[in-house]
Amino acid sequence: MKTTISFKKASLQDKPFLLELRKASMTEHLAQAGIVLSDEQHFERIDEFFADSHIIYKDEEKIGLVKFALLEEHLHIRQFQIMPAFHNCGIGSRVLALLKKKAQERNIAITLNVLLENPALKLYQRHGFIIEKETQLEYQMRWQNSAEHE
Repeated sequence: MKTTISFKKASLQDKPFLLELRKASMTEHLAQAGIVLSDEQHFERIDEFFADSHIIYKDEEKIGLVKFALLEEHLHIRQFQIMPAFHNCGIGSRVLALLKKKAQERNIAITLNVLLENPALKLYQRHGFIIEKETQLEYQMRWQNSAEHE
């Protein structure tokens, strides 16, 4: 039986899950960047652009978050986290494929930022994202929709 990956807009009831997810998926990468956050600081990041938050489901189970904004000229992935137990299962690739399809339908690019030491960088590069800029903290990346310039 094929696994279904779907998105559902996050609600306030999802906040405890989102805190657990952030801590499980981000603490190590933030620490490597010299950043240690309190629960309150994690909640600030969860609340930021909360309306753009979508829970990622594997069948009926909450396994992640993708926070994205459909802007006029591009789709921007603000946050993308998957519970560590579901890493390296192809789910990140499936989520990116769905977002790329959404961008292609609108004929726009996708942008995102990823911490320098985050292994998700390799996932994004496999999906054709290129590094446009590097800061002390992160890479700014872009996936260019090939139909965009036709």
